[in-house]
Amino acid sequence: MANNKPPDSKLILAAGAVAWRPGRDGGEPEVLLVHRKKYDDWSLPKGKTEPGEQLPLTAVREVFEEGGARLILGRRLTSVRYQVGGRPKRVYWWAARVSGVDEAAVPNDEVDEVTWAVRPRAGELASYEHDVRVLGDFASRPADTVPLILVRHATAVPRSKWKGDDGERPLDSTGRAQAKLLAPLLAAFAPHARVISSAATRCLDSIGPYAELTGAQVRAEQALQVRSSGTDPAASAALIAETIGAGEPAVVCAHRENVSLLQAAAIGALGPPDGTLLPREWADELPTAGFWVLHMTPPPLAPPAPAPQPRWRWRRRTAGDGAAAGPAGGALVAADRYDLSDA
Repeated sequence: MANNKPPDSKLILAAGAVAWRPGRDGGEPEVLLVHRKKYDDWSLPKGKTEPGEQLPLTAVREVFEEGGARLILGRRLTSVRYQVGGRPKRVYWWAARVSGVDEAAVPNDEVDEVTWAVRPRAGELASYEHDVRVLGDFASRPADTVPLILVRHATAVPRSKWKGDDGERPLDSTGRAQAKLLAPLLAAFAPHARVISSAATRCLDSIGPYAELTGAQVRAEQALQVRSSGTDPAASAALIAETIGAGEPAVVCAHRENVSLLQAAAIGALGPPDGTLLPREWADELPTAGFWVLHMTPPPLAPPAPAPQPRWRWRRRTAGDGAAAGPAGGALVAADRYDLSDA
């Protein structure tokens, strides 16, 4: 989500979410709309970013403050731009699953009522065309996704200033600050996840604050550590295939030299997003403490095992008798890039 354009001092930055929950009886997801008494309108919940705040965290905070919904962020949706009081305003949007609701949060200073509606009905209720466009983007791809997050470690002490083993080279002061900023940002997408890291100190220390925040155990992988001989693409592919096959949220921390191998392994296992192209930044090198979030559909449930059949002595049993195929991997829905300049 890096933005290399010069900042516009007049631009108002805001963020929000299409906050959704599973529909009744497995039907279409229901999304949250809020009624603002000041404007007498129905809209998607959003709000202005605070100084230095990461935009995804603005979305999480504002949706909770306006509608009382706690979120797990999913894929990034289209952003919208319009004029407010003669100033340009840009609102960034995410699809976000609701993990809980504080029923006492509404009414509040801004919102006096909330409602839940399936997407077509929400589009009819929404007072603004730009909200309808965001709802259309939300409906264009699956809402329920599982994140695979690929992180490049934070800034480390330069090799030229480190006399010890390279695997023990630590983060510098900037890197330690980056690691603290990464923790809540990663948790916004994966409050609970498998955590896998290169065994190098700089990677373990980059992901440590996130693991501490979420209570995750970190699995240190020697295969991800960069050595003079490089890293083994086959080992990276096997690790990513195993991680995807588990069907659970996962965070993998690696190095500049091998994050691209992990990206390639993920595309090899999942294929590119269905019907879409990978983002133009896909081949660009991540900055330190940057990360990709790959949003995957959950793997389908394994079919129930067949009922046992009586076996007669004359029946010849083959190797395939009674075997059920394991669950297939999910599909890639979207890939979103983030770094710590996204504030």
